[in-house]
Amino acid sequence: MSHRYFLPPTIRNFRLRPLALITAIVTTLPGIALAQATDSKAYNATLETITVTATRRAESLQNVPVAVSVLKGDELAKTNRNSVATIAAVVPTLNFRTNASNKDASLFVRGVGTISTSPGVEPTVSTVIDGVVYARAGQATLDLFNIERIEVLRGPQGTLFGKNASAGVLNIVTKEPTADTTGFIDTAYFGGGDEKRISAGISGSLHDNARGSLAVLWGDYDGNVTNVFNGDKVNGYSKKGVRGKLVLTPAEDLQITLAADHLKSDDTIPVGVLYRNSTTAYPTGVVTPTNPAVVAGGSPVVAGEENRKINHNLKTNVDDENQGLSAQLDWTFGEHTLTSITAYRTWENIQIQDGDRLPAVIPNVQAQSHDRGEVDFNQLSQELRLASPKGNFVEYVAGLYYLTTEDDQRYRRDIITVAGVPHTGIADYNVDTTSYSVFGETTFNFTDRFRTLAGLRWTNDDIEFNHARVSTSTASQPGIRPGESGAGSTSEDKVSGRVGAEFDLTEEVITYLTYSQGYKGPAYNVFFNAAAINGDHLPLAPETSDSVELGLKSTLFNNRLRFNAALFDTKYDNYQANFRDVVAGTVVTRLINAGEVSSQGVEIDFEAKVTPQFTLSGAIAKIDARIDDFKIPSGLTPAQIAAASVNGKPLPFSPDVKGSVQANYAINLSNGLVIDLGTDYHWQSEVQYDLSQTPDTIQDSYGIWNASVALSDPDKGWRVAVLGKNLADESYASFLQQANGGLYRAVPRDDERYFGVNARWDF
Repeated sequence: MSHRYFLPPTIRNFRLRPLALITAIVTTLPGIALAQATDSKAYNATLETITVTATRRAESLQNVPVAVSVLKGDELAKTNRNSVATIAAVVPTLNFRTNASNKDASLFVRGVGTISTSPGVEPTVSTVIDGVVYARAGQATLDLFNIERIEVLRGPQGTLFGKNASAGVLNIVTKEPTADTTGFIDTAYFGGGDEKRISAGISGSLHDNARGSLAVLWGDYDGNVTNVFNGDKVNGYSKKGVRGKLVLTPAEDLQITLAADHLKSDDTIPVGVLYRNSTTAYPTGVVTPTNPAVVAGGSPVVAGEENRKINHNLKTNVDDENQGLSAQLDWTFGEHTLTSITAYRTWENIQIQDGDRLPAVIPNVQAQSHDRGEVDFNQLSQELRLASPKGNFVEYVAGLYYLTTEDDQRYRRDIITVAGVPHTGIADYNVDTTSYSVFGETTFNFTDRFRTLAGLRWTNDDIEFNHARVSTSTASQPGIRPGESGAGSTSEDKVSGRVGAEFDLTEEVITYLTYSQGYKGPAYNVFFNAAAINGDHLPLAPETSDSVELGLKSTLFNNRLRFNAALFDTKYDNYQANFRDVVAGTVVTRLINAGEVSSQGVEIDFEAKVTPQFTLSGAIAKIDARIDDFKIPSGLTPAQIAAASVNGKPLPFSPDVKGSVQANYAINLSNGLVIDLGTDYHWQSEVQYDLSQTPDTIQDSYGIWNASVALSDPDKGWRVAVLGKNLADESYASFLQQANGGLYRAVPRDDERYFGVNARWDF
């Protein structure tokens, strides 16, 4: 069967029936594979083996009892997916919350994540790069260059990956230095904002027992939003980065890997683009129009679902500098391996935001609010890990982990009231944390086909904060509370674990059943307007999760079809989440223990070599992430209590259905050149962006279709591609937020159709 019989229906029907389409493709693939098996060339075409470190040791993806999505770094580079936000489209269970500052961005897995600007709370989804945990979510908004692969571990991973992995882990592995001298130059240009990127690298042996690599990056993007106040383009970035590795093998049984990286970026993401001149209340559904004077004050900007204009007299931008050093030692003695990873990282972030989103004060109606926040963060971590040999009756991984962080922040807000009176508030606050862990996981191989596993992790967390705010006014002003100071500290111990069993139905099909616990430590709600009267000086209880997962992993038809599936049911207790409140006349999202939530569903992913030239892959997830028992804060008015009655409602940033499908067809020319035809389509059902459940912040279902044509010479190492993004010209919001009496959206990079070229030379 030729691919041309079903590719057109893919493009034609997926938009309307995504779940039915992917199901049809998956069920049809075995028949396709069998039909092609009579062709010897097709019969010998197989999928490459994917190695992952989801169990803290290198193993085949198909052998680990964990639901893992794997993205290859080279494929991400070819499709211009160079940030964490862009990879969320191709992993149905991964979602990303964007904001004007990357400090406020966060990841979600299976519908669960943490939304908070407080430095006193950990992310729910842990980001790990080359074995080093990034302690703050804002650090993870890095540029993805010179990446070997990205593993998205779905579900609680608290035993082997630590306490702040109660929903999942984003495990990123960068490229290792090569023994032979190699290098690359990769350049790209895209329209729709004048985006330019270039990365280059070189790798090879420096000595008989030393090899190294160095990669650099430069990128610049004007943006796809216009500020009519001065005519500038915004919503763009400017980035410069470098990453280096040195691998030393002073002895046959010893390897030392030294790594360093530095990334500096300047983002001009606005605090929102006007979407609608009204707000809708939950649960009453009452629509309140924006004050006409505010609408007139923002003119000539007109609210709309495809609006890409703002009128701000302050340029919102973020200067971000992220860097670190690490040393990994791998010592093999006998058949055991001892691994030590020592790492030190710093993160500096300066954010400037136009909080009123207007070009001037509107007398008697709207005050002006301009903010400047500064972050000075550093972390030191040490991990020791011992791994037993594979193939014995008992296999184990055990270790010790230590992490300490220091987070110093200053936040300044300048306002001009509607009466024309200026006021300033400045808050200085810091959060220090220390964490110790002991962990281990053991596998018992009872037979060649049946094995069990059991693991435990003990964690001790200490957290303390100091907060002091000064104000030019002794009374509350719009967005500024009077001066106040406070401090606090807390400590928690927790044991979490995992048990499970694996059974191989055949050599190609394995099944597993696991019960896993996740843990995220105690927290404090530390932010600019924090106040003791609102309970901000009291600690939040740790967030815990319990998950049951039934999985299947199969490699069929002589390694030409990889088909994996997982069923899961996860319960969260003391869920740390944001609740909308009004502080000093400004809407804030207050961090609270929100009670009990759950996430349950099914995930399917597949990859198939339909013919030697044609590869088809895809994934789909059906997830019900819901609020089970919301813990309503005390002291609320009846109207606020009604607004907080959200039991049974969806968790934010979790569409019920999300799927993607990718296809690539290679045409071998007689002169040795290769033409690659690629296409992908990503679809998701409607999604609620706010825990408050207002109907304003619901993004309707949408789909994005991309395609590319590439010409390459595998022997000489060059490749040139033309890429088309969002070919159906679908506009959507990657975030929706009520503010200043209106509704504002975050405009994604692919909010409209655009095209680009990419050229790469590997030598």
